[in-house]
Amino acid sequence: MNHEILFRDLGDRRIRFALTGAGGGFSRTLLGQVPSIPWLDVAVLCDLEPERVVALLQELRYAEGTVVVCDDAAAARAAAGEGRVAVVRDHALLAEVPHDIVVEATGHPEIGARIALNAIERGAHVAMVSKEVDSVVGPHLNRRAADRGLVYTTADGDQPANLIGLVTWARLLGLEVVAAGKSSEYDFVFDPATGRVAWTDRECDAPALASLWHLGEDVAATLARRSEVLADLPQSATPDYCEMNVVANSTGLLPSRDALNYPLCRITELADIFVPRAKGGVLDRTGVVDVFNLIRRPDEVSFGGGVFVVVRCADPATWELLRGKGHVVSRDGSHACIFLPYHIMGVETPLSLLSAVLHGRASGGDRQRVHAVMVARADRDFRAGEMLHMGGHHHVMQDCTALLLPAAEAAGLAPFYLAANKRLRTDVPRGGLIAEDAVDLDGSLLQAIRRDTPLPAA
Repeated sequence: MNHEILFRDLGDRRIRFALTGAGGGFSRTLLGQVPSIPWLDVAVLCDLEPERVVALLQELRYAEGTVVVCDDAAAARAAAGEGRVAVVRDHALLAEVPHDIVVEATGHPEIGARIALNAIERGAHVAMVSKEVDSVVGPHLNRRAADRGLVYTTADGDQPANLIGLVTWARLLGLEVVAAGKSSEYDFVFDPATGRVAWTDRECDAPALASLWHLGEDVAATLARRSEVLADLPQSATPDYCEMNVVANSTGLLPSRDALNYPLCRITELADIFVPRAKGGVLDRTGVVDVFNLIRRPDEVSFGGGVFVVVRCADPATWELLRGKGHVVSRDGSHACIFLPYHIMGVETPLSLLSAVLHGRASGGDRQRVHAVMVARADRDFRAGEMLHMGGHHHVMQDCTALLLPAAEAAGLAPFYLAANKRLRTDVPRGGLIAEDAVDLDGSLLQAIRRDTPLPAA
């Protein structure tokens, strides 16, 4: 695809965007790229710490005097009139500054939903970065936007949109997608010289991994043994379930299983693992989403949160030819893995903004449906009246484990991020799945959007 041809009709048009959660890491990667793209203008930035945003823009070498903190509507309108970037604390002030599209990156389910809904109601497109919002009401916001001739899209640059792109690319080419997924955020790096494995800022002794470096004939046994050897390190993460929920809703692929597989494996093994059990793999069904943990040596390349598809080899001779060119093909030649071993966050998001505003096209799914639901399982006994606290960098819910169910199996259960930071109406026993009617959802905008009921006031 020649992207210069794709967007050649931009001419001298300027696209103005608003960005929420503007002080975060994702936002930095977007704001750092914008000055190099002549068609994009930052109109207004929103963050609970506006001074942090101003400091960030100074660090990114935005010209002095082009940015101003605005505490009220009059100041925001004045900044817009002067061609300056308005930085606001209150997301309600976004409406005071003209813009074509909102990039929602707060990561907060209820607030992010409010921001997206307000944008749609005032005629702005939405690029959704907050997967916590997208997983709960993405299909509903998608429909509301489409009904108004607007675009609601998962934003390019993060794994969900990247994987949606890879899946739809494969399907367009007539490839049968058996499985699609991503690597976990951090690699497991094995140093054969020391027998130790490093995972982000943690390490553990795992000399036995050397004898498990190859899958062998019994794939399931090798994967189970690898997991045991690295039991001291986390092997799953709540955000992965959320991201695969977004992909499922945009592609129609279903979860491979309630607790995703997370095999510890090398890139070269993916086409032997994410295949049906009858072929020696881990899948009980095909057409699924899943996640793996990359194990590699220090001198091997990272998958870096990249994405992959495993496809069926319709013509084995073709794929034997491609195996010779370095592609990952299963040992029996029946399946192949195609992958993009990176995600570059907001650096790539401008593609979504240009596509939505210029062409009226989503870069994610434009016909989202609720195909899967991320739910919460209680890890201890909860009592009525307790709060389901969400927090931390990865927005986990304390004392709860995430699962991803096909929508047909999730009837009556509360989506994970709908339940987050809500109070329980009833007791929930350890091991129980949290039901929708067990959570106090009075006043929840997310719930109103899901139910298409009158919306709570802002």
